[in-house]
Amino acid sequence: MYVVTGATGNVGRPLVAALEAAGEQVRAVSRSAPRWPADLADPESLRPVVAGAEAFFLLVSGAGAHLDGPAIVDVVKAGGVPRIVLLSSQAAGTRPEAASHAPLRELERTVRESGLDWVVLRPGGFMSNTFAWAEPVRAHRAVAAPFGDVGLPLVDPADIAEVAAAALRDPGHAGRVYELTGPELSTPRQRAAELARVLGEPVRFTEQTREQAREQMLAFMPEPVADGTLQIIGAPTAAELRISPDVPRVLDRPARTFADWLGRHVDAFR
Repeated sequence: MYVVTGATGNVGRPLVAALEAAGEQVRAVSRSAPRWPADLADPESLRPVVAGAEAFFLLVSGAGAHLDGPAIVDVVKAGGVPRIVLLSSQAAGTRPEAASHAPLRELERTVRESGLDWVVLRPGGFMSNTFAWAEPVRAHRAVAAPFGDVGLPLVDPADIAEVAAAALRDPGHAGRVYELTGPELSTPRQRAAELARVLGEPVRFTEQTREQAREQMLAFMPEPVADGTLQIIGAPTAAELRISPDVPRVLDRPARTFADWLGRHVDAFR
């Protein structure tokens, strides 16, 4: 039996589906879960959830600055769980001095020093962030984004989920850090063009200034995270431009492309 936190999100939902498709029992955890409600901000609420689990998937919102990582891990250990898989971020490794990802780096350290078998997943940018364009595409066939011609190897959350399922089920992955990316660099302008191709209609792309994008981001993320994100998407390091072999290595198939992702989700933009 496996415990999946963040079970209703872009990674948690396909992870639960992948485990159940493999015939595994899953405790799908979120604050509003009807059967297994729990809140990572209240580690004690996890005690009935983790009891007897084979592995625990830890997904935190934002950078996890609001969480008590050691308390969460203590509850997981007390429940007799032998293995923990943490969804971290690529930037925790590529920008070790960045304040935006300091909480995730500290959570990684806590997990590694827990005495449990552990796996750390470090995905790059999510293809599913394109959902932020859904409303303006539906309403106006228009999108806006900064750094229109800067490409990054975005990753499909379904690939993250399948790697997580493998790491949860197979103890042979213990002690690994997997960097998860897609198979190609993708720019905002290219993604807008792919939307237009799939929809069969023009989609106008407007390049935002850094200041415009920052103001928009501050509506839903803390200032350090917004600034750190802008730094990554505007001036990626060589490590952040690297196409990682870890998804194909773990899954024994190529990583999904943005076209693959959009083909499954195009109805959100119609």
